[in-house]
Amino acid sequence: MFRVRCANRCFGRLLHGAAVNKDQILERLQACSVEDELFDVVGKNKAKLTVYHVSRAVGLLWNLQKERPELLRTIGQIKNHPQFLTLRVLAENKISQMNDFMLVDILYAFLRLKVEPHDSLVQQLVSEAWLRIDRLPMSSLSKFSVCLSDQLLQYSPLMGHITSILDQRLSSIEDARILTAMMINVSSLVSPRLRDALILRADHLLNTIDPSNYNTPRRVVQFLRNIKFVHRPLLEKCNQIFLRNIPRMDAENISIILGLYQSLQFNNCNFKLAAKEKLTDLMDSCTDPFSFSKMFVALAPIAGSEVRERLENTALLLVDEFNAQQALAVAEVLDECQSRNLSLMNKIAAVIQKNLHVYKSVEVARITQALSPLQYQNPEFCTTIRSILMKFLLQSFYPYEVTMLTRVLTTLPCPRQDDIVVSRVNEVVTQCNLSELNTISLVVAKWVKNDPSYFHNAHSKHVRLLQTLSSCGHERLQTFDQLDMVLEELKHVSGEWFEEMLLEESMRTLQRMIDQVNWTNVPDLAFYLTRTNNLCPPLMEKMASVAIENIEKIHYSATYATLLPFSVLNYDPVQAEELYDACIRRFTPHISSFDPHLLVLLAYILAVADRFPEELIKEIFSIDFLGKLDAQLETLPDALNMRTRQRLMQLNRAVCLECPEFQVPWFHERFCQQLQRKGNSLASPMQQQIHKMLGDVLGGLNFVQVAVITPYYYTVDFECKLDQHLQPLPYTDSSTLKISDGKKDNWNPVSLESIRDELPPGAQRVAVDFLDSKSFCKNSHHMKGGTLMRQRHLEILGYRVIQIPHFEWNSMELSTVDAWKEYLKRKILG
Repeated sequence: MFRVRCANRCFGRLLHGAAVNKDQILERLQACSVEDELFDVVGKNKAKLTVYHVSRAVGLLWNLQKERPELLRTIGQIKNHPQFLTLRVLAENKISQMNDFMLVDILYAFLRLKVEPHDSLVQQLVSEAWLRIDRLPMSSLSKFSVCLSDQLLQYSPLMGHITSILDQRLSSIEDARILTAMMINVSSLVSPRLRDALILRADHLLNTIDPSNYNTPRRVVQFLRNIKFVHRPLLEKCNQIFLRNIPRMDAENISIILGLYQSLQFNNCNFKLAAKEKLTDLMDSCTDPFSFSKMFVALAPIAGSEVRERLENTALLLVDEFNAQQALAVAEVLDECQSRNLSLMNKIAAVIQKNLHVYKSVEVARITQALSPLQYQNPEFCTTIRSILMKFLLQSFYPYEVTMLTRVLTTLPCPRQDDIVVSRVNEVVTQCNLSELNTISLVVAKWVKNDPSYFHNAHSKHVRLLQTLSSCGHERLQTFDQLDMVLEELKHVSGEWFEEMLLEESMRTLQRMIDQVNWTNVPDLAFYLTRTNNLCPPLMEKMASVAIENIEKIHYSATYATLLPFSVLNYDPVQAEELYDACIRRFTPHISSFDPHLLVLLAYILAVADRFPEELIKEIFSIDFLGKLDAQLETLPDALNMRTRQRLMQLNRAVCLECPEFQVPWFHERFCQQLQRKGNSLASPMQQQIHKMLGDVLGGLNFVQVAVITPYYYTVDFECKLDQHLQPLPYTDSSTLKISDGKKDNWNPVSLESIRDELPPGAQRVAVDFLDSKSFCKNSHHMKGGTLMRQRHLEILGYRVIQIPHFEWNSMELSTVDAWKEYLKRKILG
């Protein structure tokens, strides 16, 4: 009994002590709603603050800040408050007492409150976290990786250690937020194997997130952007989440997503149209510089002319309040939209000029490009920019940076380049990749053009530099051992220098790695062969067999890229029918999921190859699809917009001529007339030369017509008529085209039947086409698909088609006028 009473008294004292010793400081901290209240608590209780109090206070400071809009945050005032220094000192002294969660949370909060990475507090927190790294829970490890990225330590051994831990523990991560944050931060260090594993895990975890959470899929897209990897199934899953949430998004989030999509070259019509509608609704509410600049960047490139004009007028009112980054972002969009609002551009330039001291080298290069229309109107600004670029160039030792600065310097008006520029290029050229070598070659070509005296001096620095470029390019291609790396470096390479110096070597390199062709790199390889116009049967046979075998793994939208070289270069592999049938089977169930413009491009290349899948054609020429295409075209860049319109016209023409059973009407006459009016109406010297010779061969110029416009608006270089005995017939009917002084008039298209009625019985209409190098593959006399389709169509229109290849006309065998005439006579009259 005595023992029980004793125990009760002890228990009572404990309860009483707990009530008396209740943590009043912690309660007071938790009750704080503004920073001054919190600092007051800290100041009055310095000696009593435990590690838990410090952790809570620092966390509350950041929470109070992050709940406010960017413009209303007061981080600068917080950093200068004397009690903030107290918290920093206390935190530094109590690091050893912190548990793992607390350690990383405090580091994260201090960095968000702009404590410098070189501060001793940050460095000691990082060092302590490194010591504990193998035992940190994944949530803390994810946050720690964010802290390292904030300090630009993405390539550090410490981040490498985190990447290794992520690889080992990946299957245990169940929180998509934890995973996606880590994915972004380790993106610089992931191997292809880990990349694929991360994508698979992220894809799984996206199914578990709250449908209203669009930040997690946004981080997934950011990861793909960072690693420059377009994984379409995952992108489409993220895009569906964005589409569901776009009514809740603000201009900043929409702008970020559109920017990520642009970097990945991922076009999604539905998202762009929804974003355009939402941003237009938000226009009147974005009245501060921060939100308006985000609005401008997102909406201006996809808006119509009226909305864009409204945006520019509002920008004029706000431009003086823009900070350095906002001014640069708006300037770049004005350049992208090809705006000619000089008042706005001059105001933007004035803001940028005030802030030039804060920009990094890449940003100054972007400024130079964006404000190129002002270079000659504002020579003082141009001179300032040039001096800053030169300063960065002298300080830089990164090949990509030297290349970029050199290219941008070349765009500025200057009579001659400084020797220092050439010297800096020479110092880094051996470290450059193929894209950088190609850029330097374009720069040197411009130098030579601006100062032709260098070209005639065999010992000039420019000639020597070109020789070095060629040598480095060959050596780089010869030492490659991974096909994917070659294709990545070749992705943006083009121009005369590359075609003359490295194109053949690049093809040898690709063929050397033919065993590495797989379903993941077939689209990139196909794009390269098409872009360079290079016919390579061994590679194309390999691509065809790989595509057929793995067609279910290839994304349905990638069938366009896969078929591109076979159609454009007019090459039928051994398994041609199997290849086309497999691709058509692959994309047909997904026709409604294609972006409208991509579906048009796909149908066009199939038409070039003389294939017209009925389901595809009916989809494209439906009223609903054409309406959706019209809406999308307004959001596309001008070049892609026009290319899509032209491909739709060419597809419409092909279907009308080759598949009349589909009963698709011809509705592009007005569009063709507009193109015709914009086109060059003067005959070239070559046309005039051949025209005169044809007149001599046929018996007079009245027996031949130049630049004849056919029904469906093909332009035939020369046309003549022969009777049943192959004798020329003169043109006397005023309804046909007349040529005067090399200029062409309009010929209203008429039906095929009426053309036949114009000819006497047994007579034939002959189309004579001069085929320049664009009609053939780069490395052979193999005719391309577009030229062959044109021949088919002219024959359907009733023509006998005579083709004059440039390599025959300009050959040594036809080096005299008599030889040319004999050639024409043999071609036309037999």
